[in-house]
Amino acid sequence: MRNIILAATLSISALVGLSNAQAVEVKDLNQLQGAERERILVEGARKEGKVVMYSAMIENQALRPLKEAFQKKYPFIEAEFWRADTRDLINKALAEARARNMVVDVVEGGGVSEALLRANALEPFKLPGSARLPAAMIDPKGFWVATRVSYFGMGYNTKLVPENEVPKTYQDLLDPKWKGRMAWTAEAETGSATMFISFIRGYMGEAKAEDYLRELGKQDIANITASPREVVNKVMAGEYAIALNVFLHHPIISAKQGAQVSSQPMDPILGNASVMVLAKGAPHPHAALLLMDYLISPEGQAVIQKADYFPADPTLEIEPSVARIVPSKNGMNMYFLSEEELFKSRAKSIDLQKKYFRRR
Repeated sequence: MRNIILAATLSISALVGLSNAQAVEVKDLNQLQGAERERILVEGARKEGKVVMYSAMIENQALRPLKEAFQKKYPFIEAEFWRADTRDLINKALAEARARNMVVDVVEGGGVSEALLRANALEPFKLPGSARLPAAMIDPKGFWVATRVSYFGMGYNTKLVPENEVPKTYQDLLDPKWKGRMAWTAEAETGSATMFISFIRGYMGEAKAEDYLRELGKQDIANITASPREVVNKVMAGEYAIALNVFLHHPIISAKQGAQVSSQPMDPILGNASVMVLAKGAPHPHAALLLMDYLISPEGQAVIQKADYFPADPTLEIEPSVARIVPSKNGMNMYFLSEEELFKSRAKSIDLQKKYFRRR
């Protein structure tokens, strides 16, 4: 990701452009309020007739239901959704920016904001509905708003880890009995060892964090070159007893299907958001803002929740089976890591990862 951001910054910043007319138009749209805003956005969207979003959400699970629900509300807008992983979302949007031929209006996913922002490929925007969201879910500069949240923690094999021995705190992970029995993903964009190290640094402070990481490094954690989901799969298969810094809902989903696995949140729970951004030069700005309004509305957030994602709006009811991993529902604290913080901390976290966690 760091290479993508740096390359984007060097090769795109001077190339991304937006006509003065459209720049004024988007700026003016951001000043609208209340009924006037809705009226002007609807009128403009009728003329545009279309909106395009690139997203990391699963197509059948989330994007199709969102498309159907949005078009039911705005039948005069043809919504086109394209699904890909974060790297591909960024690369496609940057290629369009480089060619000065924007197709996409809205990009949604984890890790998309920083690369596009540093490439000067984003337009600031305002959404009245974002006032319902926690402050951490909104960029104070107006370049992104969270659509969904991921919570990270520990997963474990219930056959290999007795209930009375399950680690409940980060300090519990230092117990010598877990040496050589834990694994995490070494290179994923989210849910990785690097992300965990950045979290520990922010939560404990630099000095205490390095002391902790030094001790954790003695635990001989296995570095898996695969996704956090695959690390959970290896724990389910009995290859390791514990998976570190995985999506907390993945073990719960697998347990419902009969797997011998469970999740253990630790206080504070690490949280990170998938966000939506508005492309600079978006060809359908009115329709784009209507779509963005919809995605954080109670209606849109409910569709996202039904697709087994955690909505950014904390007021929505959560299914009991997963409520225990949501900080606002279980009485635990959340330490939120934004994409900006992850980027700023990445270089040093990678150095610490190499220093203490390259044994396996």
